[in-house]
Amino acid sequence: MFLRTWRFITVLFTALLTGATFCHTLELPAKMGYSAVLYITLQKSLYWMFGPQGVGAYIEVSAVVTTLVLAFLVRKRQPAFFLTLAASVCLLIAFPVLFFWFNAPVNAVWSGVTTPQSIPADWTRLRDQWEYSHAARFGLHLLALSALVLSLILETPLNRERERHFVQNYPQMNTDERR
Repeated sequence: MFLRTWRFITVLFTALLTGATFCHTLELPAKMGYSAVLYITLQKSLYWMFGPQGVGAYIEVSAVVTTLVLAFLVRKRQPAFFLTLAASVCLLIAFPVLFFWFNAPVNAVWSGVTTPQSIPADWTRLRDQWEYSHAARFGLHLLALSALVLSLILETPLNRERERHFVQNYPQMNTDERR
């Protein structure tokens, strides 16, 4: 029962995270046409819940940590281990690598903008960096979520024959773990 619960929590956090970056990706086409003042206004007002002062950062860290722990928990199960490991790698590339390499520096610049006159001259380059890195992060989050769900599907016995396969090949697992 513990493994089932942990898997549920892991998929839940990863799904919430994927939804958050999907939002950024859906907004991208419209935001690319905004003026500098409107764009910065939205960045500073719309996204504060996504960051450390809001729930977004906690969801992202939770998705990464629960997936890493899940990879450890399923380390003796194939193909669940490799799919969960792939999900972990995707999440770790998205955060911390892409986030701190591309998003955090732009967030730091935006936080320093206090007046329209303080908007950097290269704001479109910064906007593009922020928007496209979020789109890339969404792709990685979607791959991670897909790998986690696939690991669940592949371990779900389809019939008695599959159940016998698990009993024969994974005798160390109890009945609850096979489901």
